Amino acid sequence: MADIEKVRCLIIGSGPAGYTAAIYAGRADIKPVLYEGLQPGGQLTTTTEVENFPGYPEGITGPELMEDLKKQAERFGADIRFGLATKADLSKAPYKVTIDEEKVIEADTLIIATGATAKYLGLEDEQKYMGMGVSACATCDGFFYRKKVVAVVGGGDTACEEALYLAGLASKVYLVVRKPFLRASQIMQDRVKNNPKVEVLFEHNAVGLFGDNGVEGVNLVKRMGESDEERYDLPIDGFFLAIGHKPNSDIFKPYLQTDEVGYIETIGKTPKTSVPGVFAAGDVADPHYRQAITAAGTGCQAALEVERYLSEKGL
Repeated sequence: MADIEKVRCLIIGSGPAGYTAAIYAGRADIKPVLYEGLQPGGQLTTTTEVENFPGYPEGITGPELMEDLKKQAERFGADIRFGLATKADLSKAPYKVTIDEEKVIEADTLIIATGATAKYLGLEDEQKYMGMGVSACATCDGFFYRKKVVAVVGGGDTACEEALYLAGLASKVYLVVRKPFLRASQIMQDRVKNNPKVEVLFEHNAVGLFGDNGVEGVNLVKRMGESDEERYDLPIDGFFLAIGHKPNSDIFKPYLQTDEVGYIETIGKTPKTSVPGVFAAGDVADPHYRQAITAAGTGCQAALEVERYLSEKGL
C-alpha cells in the first residue's frame, strides 16, 4: 500500500498562481502543502527580465520574483516541496493526488496551478537563445524590441495578435507562416494585412537561428520540399513563437471540464471547477491573459475559496 498523507489543502504548481495561493492559505492557517512540479517557478523562470509586475519599478528577473514569492509563502507556514503530480483521482472527496508515481496525498481541497507550456518548433537554437532573443510571449518581452526588427512564427489569431502588438513597438515585424494562408479570423487577417509594419511571409519555415550574443537572424526556407525551394537568412533581433500553448491539465482531464485545447473551465468569475473543493488558478485555466499578475490574482481567489469551502464543510 502506498504511503498516504492527509492534508487540508494541496497546491500543485509553483508559478505566481501557486505561490500566491500558498501565501493566502498559509496566512489563513490552513497549512497548505505545495508541490513545485517540473519547473519550479513556472514559465517566468525562462524570462530574464520582468518589468510589468507591480511593485518592482526597476524590474526584476523571473527567477528572483518567484524566489521572493516562495519565501513569502514559507514565512506563513506553507510546506513547499519538490515533486511532480503524476496521477489524480478526483472522483470523490478527499481527493487523491500521486506525487512522483509513489507518494499519495489525500486532500480536502485542491488548487491546480500547473500552468501551460508554450509550444516550440523544436529547433536546438530555440533553447540556445532562450531569453536572448527567443520568446513565447510578446506582451512580456516586446518592450525590449522597441524600434528593432522581429519575426513572429504562426498563422492563427494568437500569431496575428502578437504581430500587431509588436508592430506598435518594433520598426518591422515579419510574420512567418508555414501555409499559403492565415488560419486567423477574417478581422485579424485584415488588420495584419493593413498594418504597414507587418510583412507576412507565406509558405516559409524557420529552420534555425544565428547570432553571437543573441539572435541576429533566422534561417528561412520558402516552399520547403518543392522544386523551387529557396533558402535564405533574414536579419532580425527577436524571434517570437505564437504557435499556441498546451495547458498542463492531462492528469485532471477525466474529472474536470476543459475546453478543446485542455484549459480547465471554471465557473463564472470564480476559480471553482466542476468538482466541489477543486479550484484552478493561473494559466492552466486562462487562455486569454497569461500574465504573472493575473495568475497571482486567481491564486488569491482560489485560496479564499478554499478557506470558505473548508469552513462550510467544518474541515
